[in-house]
Amino acid sequence: MIKSSAGSVAVGADGSPKAGQMAATAAEIRELEERARRIRVEIIRAVNEAKAGHLGGPLSAADVLAALYFRVMRVRPDEPLWPDRDRFILSKGHSSVGLYAALALRGYFPVEEMLTFDSLGSRLQGHPDMTKLPGLDMSTGSLGMGISAGIGIALGARLTGRTGVRTFVMLGDGECQEGEVWEAAMVAPRYKLDTLIAIVDHNKLQQYGWSGEGPDGRLPPEVPGELVAKWTAFGWRVFEVDGHSMPAVVDVLERACVGDGRPTVVISNTVKGKGVSFMEGHYYWHTKPMTPDEFARAMADLGEPAPASEGGAR
Repeated sequence: MIKSSAGSVAVGADGSPKAGQMAATAAEIRELEERARRIRVEIIRAVNEAKAGHLGGPLSAADVLAALYFRVMRVRPDEPLWPDRDRFILSKGHSSVGLYAALALRGYFPVEEMLTFDSLGSRLQGHPDMTKLPGLDMSTGSLGMGISAGIGIALGARLTGRTGVRTFVMLGDGECQEGEVWEAAMVAPRYKLDTLIAIVDHNKLQQYGWSGEGPDGRLPPEVPGELVAKWTAFGWRVFEVDGHSMPAVVDVLERACVGDGRPTVVISNTVKGKGVSFMEGHYYWHTKPMTPDEFARAMADLGEPAPASEGGAR
């Protein structure tokens, strides 16, 4: 198990890596942190407008999504089907609004379209639908399936000679209780899929929580280090990182991209509801509509007070 500290690889505007293995500058880190803040703002706006949707999980994943889409992944928003792009699968598909925010801010579609989230006829459905929206590499929602799809995509890239294509899969920690995840975890090392990078958003809270000691009396049934031990036992290279420290996130993701013959998993230790003070660490904000006052408080926490016109009515 490797813990993260610093370092990075720069990515050009065309989606290809820039020459050299240069560390991220302080200015670049600040820009990524601002991208993560904007992702969180768009999550709050979209869910408030829809009066439905998930909040806790998308907010906890925002820093990793910002690092992936604005630095690490090779993508071309104006050419979403570019054959040599890196692939991303949001296995915890209920957090779709976070992915949509990253895609919109990256230029795949207008940011204003975020306010159609979960509406009838919208391209931004409650779970990702790859037939509706450019930039989606997999339709997800049934938990546990995304990592298996990632293995298929990584194998497909190898068989078609695209050995530089990397496949990223983001899972939820609750999702890792699905048997299919561990069936996939067993298979990937056998194929030496070192272009496959799984990321576990380890916010330690599920939709209804578990009885026990912790925030709201809820914690998952897991001993410290259990996820690290499990993935290591299945033959994966395991990194662990503070999922809200942007320098560390950038470092660990870019080191994960340098393969050593094994698939890689990043255990991203996060806080559910990160960025909104009254949502942080509370399982009941997994999915819950906001009151007007809560919306205003959330926007203020994110440094962007809500205009009076943003009331959330359709």
